[in-house]
Amino acid sequence: MKKKYSITIFFPCYNEEHNIERVTREALDVAGRLFDDYEIIIVNDGSRDNTGAIADRLAKENPFVRVIHHEHNKGYGAALRTGFENATKELVFYTDGDGQFKIEEITKLLPLIDKYDIVSGYRIRRQDSLIRKINAFMWGLLVNALFKINVSDVDSAFKLYKRKIFDEITLTSQGALIDTEIFAKARAKGYTITEVGVNHYPRVAGEQTGAKLSVIFKAFKELFKLRSSFSPRS
Repeated sequence: MKKKYSITIFFPCYNEEHNIERVTREALDVAGRLFDDYEIIIVNDGSRDNTGAIADRLAKENPFVRVIHHEHNKGYGAALRTGFENATKELVFYTDGDGQFKIEEITKLLPLIDKYDIVSGYRIRRQDSLIRKINAFMWGLLVNALFKINVSDVDSAFKLYKRKIFDEITLTSQGALIDTEIFAKARAKGYTITEVGVNHYPRVAGEQTGAKLSVIFKAFKELFKLRSSFSPRS
């Protein structure tokens, strides 16, 4: 696989001071072994801890790393959009900055990118609370019914894309709807999607924010807005 593609690896971060350095160094190690041309982007989504300062230090230490700061917290979807908009390589891979995936498992996704435009890693034995698992299951049923995405783990933060996709679709989601929006609009453009299982690990530091009522409410608000405006040509 080395030399075949160039890749952007990025991760959105919000208050991940205890995880960001470990995740960044893992990304550098994996990318350095698999690719000749790569970049690592840290999207600091208005963190209130030392995430931004640590990210800046990592960028100064390594020319392959760059940091994009949001002055205030804009939301998960906005952070992903920043990553996609600033990616410069042929492939774009993102995972979260919390370290619940092993970036090494990108090797499971890479062989499939020759045949598909998006390769999504579904979580094997998801290491989250029961309520998060139930919420995710119900959300998956809903968005698959509305948009015919046919993906088992819509919001898994372990995905590989051909960057050209983002030249043809316009993203608007600020929150957790972002993955659904990408899948739905990519499908409508004729892009192909497949899944492969990847391991999921417990969070060892920091706090999850995805289960907050404000996050869930925002996701539903954006969901129905997308559904009302969505057409096969969007």
